[in-house]
Amino acid sequence: MKTRAQVLHRRIRLLVVAFVVGLVLSGITAFPLTWELQILARMLGIPDGANPHNFTGLSWWIATVRNGLIDTDAKYPFLAYGTDWLAFGHLVIATAFIGVWRDAVRNIWIVEWAMIACVAVIPLALICGPIRDIPFGWQLIDCSFGVVGIVPLFVLRRWIGELEKSQNATFAHDNRLMAAD
Repeated sequence: MKTRAQVLHRRIRLLVVAFVVGLVLSGITAFPLTWELQILARMLGIPDGANPHNFTGLSWWIATVRNGLIDTDAKYPFLAYGTDWLAFGHLVIATAFIGVWRDAVRNIWIVEWAMIACVAVIPLALICGPIRDIPFGWQLIDCSFGVVGIVPLFVLRRWIGELEKSQNATFAHDNRLMAAD
């Protein structure tokens, strides 16, 4: 029968893997932005080169962003280097979780740091969004990354705390046994 510590260790590792996969996927999608927006525009029935002002709501926004990316890529392709760095940042953050995978109790600070980053997403989106003319609904979608991201991190932090208590209890028990010998 598995001990509580073994069960917690397995759960922690599975949740770390899921979180890392999410970070990697969100990171690599920042590389092919123009291609992704062209596909999304087609899915929404927005023809190539369509004027965004012929649409409303989400279709207007997708057409605007798609056309902006196409124009920017044609005239100033070096600006996409910024989103390449965004993607790289996600991948680097994902590698930090190797520490949590290896020793969750010792590296709980990585989880806490990531929780702080999730909270920081909200003011960033709400301050920079209006400055960059991002529609409020889209700012809320950006905020949701922090809100959704903090949930598994909160669970991870709680499980790591339980694992630490379990390990400390086992250590104390083993020390009492050795002292009795």
